[in-house]
Order: sequence, then structure tokens, then C-alpha cells
Amino acid sequence: MEITRATEYAIRGVLDLCSQPLGSVSLLSEISERQEIPLSFLSKILQKLAKDGIVSSSRGAGGGFAIGKDPREITLLEVLEAVEGHIALNVCLNNGKACRNQPTCAVHLVWREAQEQMVNLLRKRSFAELAETNRRLAEEAAREPQPSD
Repeated sequence: MEITRATEYAIRGVLDLCSQPLGSVSLLSEISERQEIPLSFLSKILQKLAKDGIVSSSRGAGGGFAIGKDPREITLLEVLEAVEGHIALNVCLNNGKACRNQPTCAVHLVWREAQEQMVNLLRKRSFAELAETNRRLAEEAAREPQPSD
């Protein structure tokens, strides 16, 4: 299983906005450039995130995108589900989808446990935490000696 490029870009876009000074607004082109995401693709993704209140958008002079709520309240799970919808490791775990083997399937129990652990982990990780970790990692990388050409 692999997340889609749209989800990867959504996570990077939200993390970018959470890394900016509180209350700041970023132009779409700035986010696109900083994160190396195609402009038109990023626009569609951010509009989807704006519908869910994860980011906010404004038009006109001084317009752009900003984080829509406290980064401590935005989780990886929330962003992933905003783009992908409900997470299901297997069809038997998809909301409302029946599997005729489920009542006697030992593998179903494993899929359910794995999904629960993954969802719980994604629910625990806030973008405030991720932005702080990014900042710390960037500082550490800047202190590392750079290889010479």
C-alpha cells in the first residue's frame, strides 16, 4: 500500500503552512516553489483541504493560503482522509462493504488490528509536532559538515 501523490503533496503543503509564522498567508506559487509541487495540482489539493477547514484561502490583494486551524489540532489522519477518504487496508475493512469470508477469516483479524494501529498512530501525530521536528532536523542538517565537490 502506498499513499497517492495527492496525499503526499497535501501533507507537504499543510506542513509548509504550519512552518510559516502564525497568521501568515502564503501565495500558491510560494508554496509550490518551496515544496516543488506542480502549481495546478497543488491548487486542487489546497482547495480540497480548504473545504475541510484544514487550510483557509482568500482572494485578492493579500490573499493566498493559510493554515485553517491550530496545527496542534490537525493530524496526519485528518489530512490523509481529506484527500483519500476512509482508510481501509482491505475491502473487508471498508465502511459498509461486506466480505462473505469475514466471520471465519483469521486474516481479517490481522487486517483490523493493523488498521487500528495505523489509524491510531496517524491520529496522534499533529502538524505542530511535525513542523517542530522538521525545524529541528533542518537545524541539525545545517550543522553537519557539507561534502565538498
